[in-house]
This record gives sequence, C-alpha cells and structure tokens, in this order.
Amino acid sequence: MLVELNKALFKSRTQRIYDGWNSAKNDEDYSSIADLDAILLVSGDPASEDEPMRKGTSLQIEHSAGSIRIEILAQAKGKDVPNDSLSRFVEAYGSQTRVGTLTKESHTGKLVGEWEAHVKGLESKPEIVDIGPAVSSFMAVKDSEEMKNIQAAAALTCTLLKHHVAPKLEAILDKESKITHDMLAAQIEARLGSGEGSTAKGPDMKVWTKGKGLDEIDWQLVEFCYPPIIISRSSKSGYDLRYTVESTDDNIAHKGVLLVAFGLRYKSYCANVGRTFMVDPNSNQEKQYNILLNLQSELLSFIKNGVSARDIYQHALSFVKSKDPELERHFVKNVGFGMGIEFRDSAYVLSAKNGRSLKTDMIFNLGLGFSDLVDSTGKKYSLHLVDTIRIGVDKSVLLTEGTRSTKDTLFFLTPESDEAKTQKERKPPTTSRMNGSPQKKTAGTKVLRNQTRRAVQDEVHTSAAARLAEHQRELHEKLQTEGIQRYVEGGGGSGGKEGKGWKKFQSYKGEAALPNEVDRLRIFIDRKAQTVILPIHGSAVPFHINTIKNASKSDEGEFTILRINFQTPGQLAGKKEDTPFEDPDATFIRSISYRSPDGHRFDNICKQITDLKKEANKREQQKKEMADVVEQGNLVEVKGHRPVKMAEAFVRPALDGKRLPGEVEIHQNGVRYQSPLGSQKIDILFSNLKHLFFQPCDHELLVIVHLHLKSPIMIGKKKAFVWDVIVKDVQFVREASDVQFDETGNRKRKHRYGDEDEIEMEQQERKRRAMLNKEIKAFAEKIAEAASASNGDTLDLDIPFRELSFEGVPFRTSARLQPTTECLVHLTDPPFLVVTLADIEIASLERVQYGLKQFDLVLVFKDFTKPPLHINSIQSSQMDDVKNWLDSVDIPMSEGPVNLNWGPIMKHINENPYEFFHGGGWSFLGGANGAESDRSDGSDSESEFEADDDDLVETESSHDESEFEDSASGSDSGSEAGDDDESEGDDWDELERKAAKSDAKRAEAAKKARDTDDSDDDRKRKSKSKTNGKPNGKSKSR
Repeated sequence: MLVELNKALFKSRTQRIYDGWNSAKNDEDYSSIADLDAILLVSGDPASEDEPMRKGTSLQIEHSAGSIRIEILAQAKGKDVPNDSLSRFVEAYGSQTRVGTLTKESHTGKLVGEWEAHVKGLESKPEIVDIGPAVSSFMAVKDSEEMKNIQAAAALTCTLLKHHVAPKLEAILDKESKITHDMLAAQIEARLGSGEGSTAKGPDMKVWTKGKGLDEIDWQLVEFCYPPIIISRSSKSGYDLRYTVESTDDNIAHKGVLLVAFGLRYKSYCANVGRTFMVDPNSNQEKQYNILLNLQSELLSFIKNGVSARDIYQHALSFVKSKDPELERHFVKNVGFGMGIEFRDSAYVLSAKNGRSLKTDMIFNLGLGFSDLVDSTGKKYSLHLVDTIRIGVDKSVLLTEGTRSTKDTLFFLTPESDEAKTQKERKPPTTSRMNGSPQKKTAGTKVLRNQTRRAVQDEVHTSAAARLAEHQRELHEKLQTEGIQRYVEGGGGSGGKEGKGWKKFQSYKGEAALPNEVDRLRIFIDRKAQTVILPIHGSAVPFHINTIKNASKSDEGEFTILRINFQTPGQLAGKKEDTPFEDPDATFIRSISYRSPDGHRFDNICKQITDLKKEANKREQQKKEMADVVEQGNLVEVKGHRPVKMAEAFVRPALDGKRLPGEVEIHQNGVRYQSPLGSQKIDILFSNLKHLFFQPCDHELLVIVHLHLKSPIMIGKKKAFVWDVIVKDVQFVREASDVQFDETGNRKRKHRYGDEDEIEMEQQERKRRAMLNKEIKAFAEKIAEAASASNGDTLDLDIPFRELSFEGVPFRTSARLQPTTECLVHLTDPPFLVVTLADIEIASLERVQYGLKQFDLVLVFKDFTKPPLHINSIQSSQMDDVKNWLDSVDIPMSEGPVNLNWGPIMKHINENPYEFFHGGGWSFLGGANGAESDRSDGSDSESEFEADDDDLVETESSHDESEFEDSASGSDSGSEAGDDDESEGDDWDELERKAAKSDAKRAEAAKKARDTDDSDDDRKRKSKSKTNGKPNGKSKSR
C-alpha cells in the first residue's frame, strides 16, 4: 500500500525525541536514555491480533509520517543479488558503546533471525540499556493530530455504548432473553461489520448515524482494542476486572450485577469505556455505585498537570475510606493507566508505587472499581466505572460521557402478586418500553370489575380512567413533538404522486409488423402482440390491451352493438384527477362502437377482448408481486454433525402435491423444510427473518412455529401475503391430536364403568399436549439462538398473550387477535396477520357510541404511504381491554362516533406532512376517555385540519344496529336521562319524592281518560292524528 509521509509531523515528533535525549540527565522521565550512543528499534513480523500492541511498534507508527536526513541501508529483494546492507548495519551497531533498546520485547522473522546471527558473531558488543520508560514519555503527550484521532475514537465508543450496548442489554433484561455472554460480545463487534468476501457486511449505520461528529470517519481504520467483555452473575470466570478476560459461553443472568467493557481504535489511537448495570440492587449496592460516581467527579478535579500518579491513587483511596472504611480493602490496586497507540502503557499506571508526574494533553484510562464484594445472599460481585480522560492544566476532562448515572444503569423489577405469578409463565418486563410488551393487568381489569360493591367499582374505574387519560395525553404530546422534528419545512411529503403517470405501450414497431388479417379491415385480436386492431375510416388502427378499459355487447333488433371503452383521464366522476397527462390539451377517445348483424362474431370478439384484458391484469399483478421478492443467498448446511430437526411437521402455505408431513432442519445460516419424498424444499435465511413466534396448542388444534420475514420469497410458484403489506409468513405446524391413539373406544375397558376412563383419557391428552408444547418450543428457541449467532443481532422468540386477545375482523372473516411482546398477530388460520407495534403511529377507535354492540379499530402506520389497517366488529364489551393494552404498549389512541374515510385523510397527510403536524397533527382525532369534550371547549387552539363530510361515513353494521335500536329509542333515551339524573347525585329521599309525584300525575291522567265521554270513533281519530303527527313534531328542548 502506498503511504504518503507527512514531513512536518515527523519532524516535530522526532524533535521531541532529540530534545528528551539531550535533556535526559536533568529529566527523570528520560533518565533511561542518558549517555546513550544510539537507539535501536527492532521490527520483525507483525504481531498476531491476540497480542497487545508493542511499544516499539507504537513508536514507529507514531513516527511513520515523514523523513529526515538519514542513511538508508536497503536490503536486496527476493530474487535480487544479496548485498552487504545488513553487514554494514551490524558493523555500525558493534562500533557503539551503549545502545538503548526495548529489552522486554521479542521479535520473530527472517530478517530478525539473520540479525541475531550476525550479532552473535561480533567480537565486541555494546552495552544494552532498556529505554521502555523513555519511549513511554516520548509518546505520552499528544499533539493536535493525535488528539483529534483520540477524540474520534472516544466519540465512536460513546455512540456504541449509548445507542447499541445499553439499549441492547436493557432489552435482554426486559424480555429475559436467553443469550450467552460471548454471543452478545460478538453482536457488539458486528456493529463494525462482519463476514468476508461476498457475505461481508459493512458497519451498522443505524447505530453510527446517531452519533455526533462521525460523518468523516474512515471505517476501514476503526477496530476494537480487545474483544468486548460481558460479565454477569452466571459467568464461569467470575467478576474479573482485568481487560484480558474473555466473555464466557454461558447465558447472561437477568438479575444481579452486569459488567460491560470495550474500547475502540481509530487510526490506531484508543479510547475505552466500562460500565456497571444492576438489576434490583439493594441499598448497599446503590450506595457503593454512587461512591464510584462521586469519586470520579472528585478525581477529575484533582488530576491535572504536575500531579503524580502516586498522589492520585492515595487521594482516591482516602476518598473511599472517608465514605465507607469497609470498602477500602475492596478498592482496585490502580485507578487507571496511560493510553494512546498502546492500549495500556505500563510506565504510567496510576498506582501507589508510581512516582511519575502527569502532563497536559496526556490521555488516561480512568478505571475505578470495587472487587470481591458480597451481597446479602453470599454471592460475590464487583463494580467498575471506566472512562477515557484528557489531562488539562487545571483539571481533567471526560472524553467518554453518557450512560453512567443511576437512572441509566440501575433497573428495578416491577413487583408482582403471587396470584399473577401463578397465572403467568413469563415475568413482566424490567422497564416500560415504547411499543413493547404489556406489563401486566392492573386495576380496572375484569377481576376488579366483577366485584359487587358499587363504590369500589366506581373508584377503580375513575382512577384507572384518569391514569389512562393522563398517559395518553403525554403520548399525544410526544407524538406531536416527534412529528414536527421528523419533517422539515416543505419537505417529507410525496402526495402519493411519485411514480404516477400514463404509461406508453407499443404494439408494433411499424406497419410491416402488422398481421396480414388487417387487410380485411375487420376487428382482429392479436394475442401475441396483446393488441386489438380496429378498422377506423378505412384504416387498421392497433390498440394495446392496456389502453382498453373493457368491452361490452348489447342487442338492438337484428343488430348487435359492440362497445369498447378506453382508459382516459377524468373518469373518476366527482373526484379530482390525481394522475396528470403530459399534454393537458390532448383529446381522448372514451369509447368506440360497432354495429353488425353477425351477433355470434361479436360475442366471440367480446369474449376474446375480456379474456385478453384479464390476462394482462394478471400479468401486471404478478409483476407487482415479484417486484419486492428478494433473491435469497445459498443456505449453508451444518457440517460435522446432524442438524437439529422438527419431524412430522406441515408447512403453511402448503406445497404442491399430496399433503404429507416433512422435516424442518436448522442449519448454519437458515432453516430448511424438506418434503417427505425430498422432491421439494423451502430455504429461509436468518438474515431475512424479522419475527419468530411460537403458539402453543393449549386452546388450539395446532402447535405453531411462525416465521415472519422482512421481504417476501417464492415458495414454488406461490406467494403468500399478509393483507396488503408486502411481507411473507411461513408456518411449521404439528397437529396436537395423536393419530395413532385409538379414539374409537375399541380398547379394553378393563371392567371400568362410569367416567373413570374418560377422565384418564383427558389427563393423557393434557400430558401429550404439554409434552408437544415443550418439544416444539425448545425447537423454536434453538432457531432463535441460531439466528442470533448468525446475524450478530438478538432474535427473540415471541409467544402470544392469549389472556389479552380479542375478536375482530381484519379480513373478511372474524379472527382472534393476540398481542405479543412486539406484535399483534393472528396465526391460527390463513390469511395470517402480523403487525409490528413499533411501526404503529396511532390507533383510532371508531363507532364508539352508546347502544352499539361493536366498534372498529384502525391502526395508522408511521410509514404514511401504507394504508391503515382496519380491524372491524370488535365487541364493545372488550373495549376496556383493548384500551388498556394499547396504553400499556405506549400507542396513542383516539375515539370517534363514526368511521373516517382514511383514503383522503392519508392523501392529505402525504401531500405535506410538515403542514399537517404544524397544523395540530393528530389532534383532529381527539383522544381517549372524554377528550371530545376537551376538544370542543378549546377547538380554536386545536388542529386546523378537519375531516370533510365525505370523510365521515357510517358502516353498514352501524346502520343495521341503529335501525334495530330504533324500536327501543324511548327506553334508550329514558336510560340516558336516568344516568344523567343519577350523575347529579340525588339521594334516595329525593328519588322517592320524584317517583311519588310521577305516580300521582299518571293516576290523574288515567282518571281524566275514564271520565271522557267521547265516542269510540272520536278516540280512534284522535289516536290516528297523534300517530301521524308524531314524526313531524319537534321535540321540546330542555
């Protein structure tokens, strides 16, 4: 590789060596090179990646930036004639009296071997002096260029810690994911890229783009100082604070203390960080960690130019002793070391035995910690807090800030009742997360609503509703703020017009390509060219089938009329045309008609045009479906052992042919389904896997392993979609019933009578289902582990929460929708539904009216180009459960009495999202739990966007139900009035008085009716007139 040398930098750094050499007698830092005749630095073959960088190599890297007046003794290359360059160099070496070199370093290589052989042959050899301490002093103080590289390395380290390591670890603790320490370390390393050759992956820019000042980073010059270290309570190595320890292959413990440490190099310069995370810490652990935080702040003020390493350590030890004398014996033996190109400079260790002084612009790794602490259960643990600092004139400055306060590093588990523990297998998440898993069912759920005391019931409902309303208000404010930040002025909107336009189709390249049949000047269908040729004024005019809308035929007397309609602009009556034509003044033919007495021929022509149009539409649809299908790479099969298999499994969607069970195999980078005869197979790569679900057979006939893919793939000639979102779902299922079990009753009953044998059969069925769930779940967990190891990113196994499920109609039929940790799913029957909660912008509850038995749920996605998902006909009795679930996963929601026409609404938003959010955003929908009244009071300050009358439409179900309820309108209105009266707070005496007064009026009216002497006809006429006049009368306003 061609290297351009920087003369100015080399001169300044070399001058630093000569200045230190000349003043070595008066400077203790350079005393090891005093009275030296020469300095010798040996460089053999490159060291392995496992070895730390050598001091001599560090010095050479620091000075590989230019040239001075030197004599170069060039050695002969491979096939050249050998020269005497090495002999002359050995001769010059032997003529010296005292030579300084790095005696603790050993080198290997061909040149080093020849050098050692020549040196052994010398009669007189110079005195060898170790110059390690002096070399450390040469490189300790950093110039501006070195400082720039170190600051870049620190920024990279902070970004990785803040935007990947800490959230990743929090997610693992939150979901209680099973992942080993070394696997998590490998995933952290993979953020810089992984793989080689065609399978190589670059840096994960989703992480790095969140950092500041990383736009000009050369990613080829970024690497880890050492493999990331992850230690938890379950680590085999215990809590070891050394940087040479390796992450173990056992699973991370989800409680206790977790230690994380890693460092990054940029252009060979290091930055390092270390953090302690604690789950459910006790008061002593919190106190100990706070002491570390306070000690770091104290040392940053104490460490400055001129302070010795010995004084720094003693000051730290005194501080710890003043806070807690018991911690003095657990304090680390040193509080850091110098750092630069060499990760750990042994000459500048901050310990009690080192008397070296620190100088401005030195870089140190400040590592504080307590080791061999014991918790209340008798288990040992350690704490550490590590950062990279820069020495200043008056104080030191942190270069690696962030994620060290107790708010970021201490996690507390939500307390759970004994009853809830028995009902739930999995524990609730550690902390609440955006669009994450539901915590647990709290006050306001079915259990408390079933209590008999009205006072308790009202209190629970009021408090739960108030909490939900307050939380929803916060979510709506956050949604509005994020929406404004997401879109800049005048940008971000597409209006849905991108890619829209009139396509051009060419049937023939010229007249010569026309078929011979055109000479007859008759209507001709050219299926090969997908063209209909029509005779117009004595000429044959071809029309591509895509320009034709449809064809129709009608009979008029003896003649048959054939009408052909064309695709033209402005066909959407009453709506604005959103597909512009390139020539606004163009004239279009909307239709053309032909009349003929040959009705049979026109029947045939009309059928051919219709069939050709269907084929063209089918081809267009297939082209759209294939546009997003990914071409998967090759599946890498496991070698050396048999793959883990799931036998007797069926796949959905099913393969062609007879339905027979096959096998699912887990390989190195994906899973493979093999049909029983081996004729068909399905390969699914882990890199294309987005979600993995396991649904037990507790209440179903199937136990399911469901794979939700990022991009669709082809299975044979079929492609399955989930509603209109372009994703792919594949299921591997096992039937819960045992086909080999005799259900016919032909077994010997062993003289049993009654229900004993049926009870035994039920028990055996439960056991079989439990064993099947355990077996398939273990297989699904192995898929998750293999995918995590292959992708370098954790894939968690998701299990639906059946207790939170509700019935709805996302497609044409009713389905049971079940929330999971990350999604809302329907996996039992096709078509499947998988909605990622993190992709949801807002949820709108529609047709929420008193008296309606059902309501609708509309989920609007953050990608506004996707149409909203409608889940219709959810029972009103489940509304509270749906609201509580949406609120628990931090999804903003709104309520409305009617359905909205979301097509125009989303079109309006897509045209200019900036205007939409600055005009109030989603506030036009209102909020949950009575936000409508708040919105009416302050409508002037709310959203300027209002839905048009056309956007507010009632569904058929609401019309049907309202018509059904008309017959009971009197009772409905009466019940509403009663509720209003009750809400005013009348006591029992007042209600009794009103009831007595009402009874008296009713008795008086009945008496007057009996005393009336009118005839039956008069009474009939009066009754008829009253009946006819009722609809036209006006109700009296209150």
